[in-house]
Amino acid sequence: MLGIEHLNKSFGNIRVLEDLNLELKNGSVCGLVGVNGAGKSTLLRLIAGVYQRDGGVIRLDGRDTWHDVDVRRHIAFAGDEVNTPLGSTIRSMRMLYEAMYDFDEIFFEACRKEFELDEDKPLAQFSKGMKRRTAILFALSIHPKLLLLDEVYDGLEPIARLRFKQLLAERMEEEHMTVIIASHSLRELEDICDTFAILQNRRITQSGDLLEEKSLLRKYQLAFDHEVTMDRFGGLRVLQGKLEGRVVQLVIRGEEEAVMHELRRLNPLLIDVLPVTFEELFMLEIEGKGEGHE
Repeated sequence: MLGIEHLNKSFGNIRVLEDLNLELKNGSVCGLVGVNGAGKSTLLRLIAGVYQRDGGVIRLDGRDTWHDVDVRRHIAFAGDEVNTPLGSTIRSMRMLYEAMYDFDEIFFEACRKEFELDEDKPLAQFSKGMKRRTAILFALSIHPKLLLLDEVYDGLEPIARLRFKQLLAERMEEEHMTVIIASHSLRELEDICDTFAILQNRRITQSGDLLEEKSLLRKYQLAFDHEVTMDRFGGLRVLQGKLEGRVVQLVIRGEEEAVMHELRRLNPLLIDVLPVTFEELFMLEIEGKGEGHE
């Protein structure tokens, strides 16, 4: 389990993270989302041990990720910027990984050939997408207990994105690792993540099971034979509402059966029900209309 308690981080006079708390079960895939500059990359670097925290605790299976050097051997981090020593090649980087980690040579080599990555070409000459693929393959090849991916889809073409999802799913089934993916592509995250965490105002403001959270939020569109006002829906937990004459569009939190029972009591001509996407859930939280902001 990954446990983060009262985490703080500043750069000079700029406070980036403050009293941040998060808990993730082993084997979960968490989508970490937030607006630009929210601190997602900083959080991942703190977990990986790239940055030293100013306060708080980060533990993986009860072991401190900063003070316990051995536990960091089980954390793989692929950042949004791929930085390697001058003149590095895949061959030279592989020698380094073999010395430092439990490196899966067979898996790496099979994937390297599949993605047509030249092991002797300087990494500085790789395209952004090729650098991204290389970083992901190295991260997946060290048998990590915790995999941290920052903007992992950036620079990957659609076929490579699909193949990465397949590799990640296969690796997760084999290794039962925990994954955190920070990305602006919420549609991509929705396809692969089972949990989520929203980083806002320097802390995690909402987190949990993604499917469960989405199941409690739905969009309802109702049509009436007369004009209505929003106060007609005062008995429901309406997070967002829009009136257009005799048509009402609502985002409501609650069990669908109970919500439908209340809506039918208003005698609408029709009711359409639509699911809420991860992107819509995120926007509701950012706009201050999610759970805890009502």
